Amino acid sequence: MTHAHSHHGPAPLGPLAARIVVAALTVIGLAVIVGGVLLWPSENKVDIPLPFQDGAGGSVTTEGGQVISTAAADCGSDSAGQVLTGDPAPGVPGRGTCVQSLIAIDTGPNTGAKTLLEFSPGPGQPNLNSGDQVRIFRQIDQQGATSYGFYDYERAWPLAMLAVVFAIVIVAVARWRGLRALVGIGIAFIVLAVFMLPALRDGAPALPVALVASSAILYAVIYLAHGISLRTSAALLGTLTSMLLAAVLSWAAIELAHLTGLSEDRSNEVAAYLGNVSITGLLLAGFIIGSLGVLNDVTITQASTVFELAHLGHGNRTQIFQRAMRVGSDHIASTVYTLVLAYAGSALPLLLLFSVANRSLTDVLTGESVAIEIARSAVGGIALALSVPLTTAIAAVLATPNGPPATA
Repeated sequence: MTHAHSHHGPAPLGPLAARIVVAALTVIGLAVIVGGVLLWPSENKVDIPLPFQDGAGGSVTTEGGQVISTAAADCGSDSAGQVLTGDPAPGVPGRGTCVQSLIAIDTGPNTGAKTLLEFSPGPGQPNLNSGDQVRIFRQIDQQGATSYGFYDYERAWPLAMLAVVFAIVIVAVARWRGLRALVGIGIAFIVLAVFMLPALRDGAPALPVALVASSAILYAVIYLAHGISLRTSAALLGTLTSMLLAAVLSWAAIELAHLTGLSEDRSNEVAAYLGNVSITGLLLAGFIIGSLGVLNDVTITQASTVFELAHLGHGNRTQIFQRAMRVGSDHIASTVYTLVLAYAGSALPLLLLFSVANRSLTDVLTGESVAIEIARSAVGGIALALSVPLTTAIAAVLATPNGPPATA
């Protein structure tokens, strides 16, 4: 049996291939560290943009509240937005009909008091019912008077419960690896919040910032969730190479298609209030970050398949590569569907508007809003497809007969 494995398993290439991969990952890791130091955001405080300021120029403060009652009434009540300890004043006859909601203030300096919110009837207005939990913003004018207004629905508890269920299911199914994956998600958000977003805010070039942040996330996530081994190193090198390819493709797509990113309202706000931030750079960074998850999924699967086949002695390196590619082809097909349909789902409201605008299909597809999603899907799909043979080849070179199985 041992003799058979020596002929049919992949012949070891010695430690040379492993040393090359480890050296490459070490050099890339050092480059990421140097890039992070050079691009590290400043500590300069940024002025709060006007839409996010309160009346005194500070940040908006929100408090918790509960809807006591909602009823149609005359508009123009002097109690609207005021701190109330008694019943609200009636509206002014002849000013039209509004929806008035009496809110109990549950947090902040006016806890126990009430306030009255007035809404003009029509689309886009909140539909509040008795017992609803809401968030209300509190602002103080220059005379020191406090007023309140509707901010949003209270979603902390539903989202917290959803996050807890998510974590429980992941840990229950994947056990310690699932727990490590959750920690990796936390690290990814820390990198985005502490490094990437502040660096982009400071006007740093988007491409190197996105590459440094994405690489740091990949090192942490892959090694933390899957352990340190040749298998995960093959997946990491394949993912990093594919991410670089995705970055080049993203840049080319944005330049060739003249995508500006200004078709989105939030991007226009960034352009208006954060003038040193490049909107096309922000779009490019979004393309790169968006490709990480799907690339990581595919490369880990391919590396694990190759090492499992090698462990079982299923042929030489070429045969193992070919067999793993058959698995990869199925994975590409299913993941591309996921990629495209996910983007299509996020663009459904936009597509619905276009469907009733009686515009030609060409105009719809080439309009910037849809063109961005098409470019994003195409870039992700190309990088995904090329990552499979790349990672499979790297893993096939590193795998040895009767080596460790795919599980770390």
